[in-house]
Amino acid sequence: MSSTQRPVIRHTGWREQTAVLHGDSGLSTDAAVVAPIHYSATFRADTPEQFAQMATTPRSAGFYTRYGNPVNKRVEAILAELEGTETALLTGSGMGAISTTILALVSAGDHVIAQKRHYMSTSKLFAEVLPRYGVEVSFFDQTDLHELETLIRPNTRLVMLETPVNPTLTITDLRGVAALAQAHGILTLADNTFASPLNQTPHALGIDIVLHSATKYLGGHSDIMAGAICCSTVLAEKIWAMHVTLGAVLSPMDAWLLLRGLRTLSLRVERINSNALALATWLEQHPDIEAVFYPGLPSHPQHALACQQMSGFGAVIAYSIRGGYAATSRFISALQLATHAVSLGGVETLVVHTAAMWSGSMDEAQMQAAGIEPNFVRMSVGVEHLEDLKADLAQALKALKT
Repeated sequence: MSSTQRPVIRHTGWREQTAVLHGDSGLSTDAAVVAPIHYSATFRADTPEQFAQMATTPRSAGFYTRYGNPVNKRVEAILAELEGTETALLTGSGMGAISTTILALVSAGDHVIAQKRHYMSTSKLFAEVLPRYGVEVSFFDQTDLHELETLIRPNTRLVMLETPVNPTLTITDLRGVAALAQAHGILTLADNTFASPLNQTPHALGIDIVLHSATKYLGGHSDIMAGAICCSTVLAEKIWAMHVTLGAVLSPMDAWLLLRGLRTLSLRVERINSNALALATWLEQHPDIEAVFYPGLPSHPQHALACQQMSGFGAVIAYSIRGGYAATSRFISALQLATHAVSLGGVETLVVHTAAMWSGSMDEAQMQAAGIEPNFVRMSVGVEHLEDLKADLAQALKALKT
């Protein structure tokens, strides 16, 4: 085993399809088949000694819900199982997970390296927030490990990754970055939201901390906001201390909905992967489509790398409509089955005109730097019947001719 290949920690030994259903079974407190919702902000102690223990135990599930909650523990056990880490920690959103983690691990005078392309709010954290607190950030092309190496300094503390990246689906070499960072004693963080732990496990490739917007695949039904941090117990306790201070807490109800969503994760991702690859292949052959970007296609410039580090290629397809911005707007408006809405990884197919969505927070130069063309569409494929999705896309493209 190389220095960048870590074992996937399987606490139960079950495969992922079983782990999503039973990975939390050891945490059951009663005979209920379905986990109960512990909808309480605070928990009773029977003695002063017990209260002291509850109050001083990191991540206690039975003291105060900002510190932890029994249903959160069940979700965290499953996520750690899926990502192959020692433990996991839930937050109130994906950005809550990212911000809490980074603020817990850096201080004034530290240096952070991040990709040039990230989810928009992540980019704002690096470009606008961290510099205000004396943390310097450098940016590298995620396809260029040499550029990353040239940016490393003695005070570099973190390297932040996202792969596939939003919205262009460019791939980062997780194993290569992990090896480089480990050689310099630098922690690595990877946003695994676009892949899901069923399609990619960055920790097995050497990444220290794996982050998710659990709003997406993990919840799967577009009805919650949640975040997840998967890492070692030592790092989790350090991040948890910041989490308690910042208070980006996931409510017991949302944690329970996330648990329920996880039960069907393997079924949903299998169908989504199949639908997305078939649609990407179909779109690539359509005369009104200029280009298709999907890691599962042989035409993707990093297809070989994607095949090395991903077992499936996920829901998101990006493609360009012939005819520019106006034609793309008409196409989006003509769709009848695909829903015009943000987010991804849910049971329903969602589509956005990327340039229109981000025009309010990015100028034209920033969008070009992020690879967002005026005719760019981002589609998150759901679990609908494939032929119905094809028919919807076909009629919307046909509408451009009228």
